[in-house]
Amino acid sequence: MRLRSTLLAAAVGVAALLAPLAAAPAASAHGWVTNPPSRQDLCAGGSLSFDCGSIKYEPQSVEAPKGSMQCSGGSGFAVLDDESKPWPRTTIGNSVTMKWQITARHATSTWEYFVDGTLHRTFDDKGAKPEAVVSHTLENLPAGDHTILARWNVADTVNAFYACVDVTVGEGGMVEPTDPPVDPTDPPVEPGDCEDAAWNPSSAYTGGTKVSYEGRAYQAKWWTQGDTPSSAAGQWAVWTDLGAC
Repeated sequence: MRLRSTLLAAAVGVAALLAPLAAAPAASAHGWVTNPPSRQDLCAGGSLSFDCGSIKYEPQSVEAPKGSMQCSGGSGFAVLDDESKPWPRTTIGNSVTMKWQITARHATSTWEYFVDGTLHRTFDDKGAKPEAVVSHTLENLPAGDHTILARWNVADTVNAFYACVDVTVGEGGMVEPTDPPVDPTDPPVEPGDCEDAAWNPSSAYTGGTKVSYEGRAYQAKWWTQGDTPSSAAGQWAVWTDLGAC
């Protein structure tokens, strides 16, 4: 009888410990700012002069409780908060379109944008699910060097996703990237004559890496290994189809 009572008490104790965990909702959404490139996007691109650690493999995973003003949100990716690092700045005009890449959609409360810690603009989604790419235009940005903190507040969990973008704001409107001028003396590139290295199923690729496969060029959206590039993979594909070589 005593043994039965002891086992029953232990079972009740374990259930009490597990109950808060079962009740706490977990965010299934992930995403990060890709344009202008956020700190984690630059890390994933592999072009920085320093090592970002594990964030380079999962730029979409900067998730932490709502309300933080840190680039990492207070998550485990503390390198994103390190102002001593030489984070590159993107030159923009006094208005810019911020683009998020969403890898898993989730009901959204609001999108908030802070310039050097001051709230600049809020977009209210009222619980709607985002598309695969979300864009917001920020206007009347102050001139000079600034850090924009983008905060994506999930509607039905306590968490948010964070991304910091370092910019230099100049005069005029949005500065869009342009293609480099074509040298008329360069020989034309024939279709199928790919300049990027051929995709290798055993190689690991970070976000931004370009490869060629079956006469087409592709660019990785995030870290990947073994995912075959395909022009018919759809919006959730790891690879962006850049077209025929």
